[in-house]
Amino acid sequence: MTKAPVSRQRTAAAVLAELRQAVLDGRPWFIALLQAIAQWPLPEETVGDRRYRYLVGGEAFDWLLLAERLCEALDGLLPVEEWEALLFFGRAPLDITEEEFRRLIGYAKYRAHLNYLYGVIVEEVLQLVVEEDLRKDQLSRAWEKHLPPDAEAFQHIYGRGQDELLREFRQERRLPEAEGLSLAEAQEFTYWLFKHRLGWCDPARVASDTHRALAKLRRLEPCRTRAVGALIQEPPRVIEIP
Repeated sequence: MTKAPVSRQRTAAAVLAELRQAVLDGRPWFIALLQAIAQWPLPEETVGDRRYRYLVGGEAFDWLLLAERLCEALDGLLPVEEWEALLFFGRAPLDITEEEFRRLIGYAKYRAHLNYLYGVIVEEVLQLVVEEDLRKDQLSRAWEKHLPPDAEAFQHIYGRGQDELLREFRQERRLPEAEGLSLAEAQEFTYWLFKHRLGWCDPARVASDTHRALAKLRRLEPCRTRAVGALIQEPPRVIEIP
């Protein structure tokens, strides 16, 4: 992908400068960070040797990855324990409501955040839930032949095998064949699978699978920040994809 236009790069630099000044002026750093996220113009960028892709599939926004990028740019201005708790455990230094979180990062980015939450995080957890169930079932039928649990999970969730779906994903995106997937590519594939599942499964099963995955996520991540925790407790009735 080509680099962002110079004007957009300058805008990103201006956002970073405003964030740094806000922190130096004494504004609560988490609030300043969320406001900077609202203004951030780049869906992806390269900083040094690292590629940051904040927008998965052009629709799903990984706000914690952008938060990591912005925290690193502040270099020493933030309490280490607080920003590490945010980036590693999703625990915010301030107790804000879901509505405040949505207002601070802006409606468009908030909606894209929901796409990431359900299309990447919850989808990965759904795969884990089904794989665990199948593993238990296979252990109870030890003398029968089975597919590996991860392979059977793809058949159960998406109606086709992982290799077949991955080939279709790569053909659709015009990606070269390769032995493995990078983290960014794996997230793109997961989000693509999520959209495939929405189109392939009936709405009742989509809702049921989503609630199963959310229940597992609640058990796996008991210390999530309220900006995520409220969503885990009360998922929307309809998952919208722009």
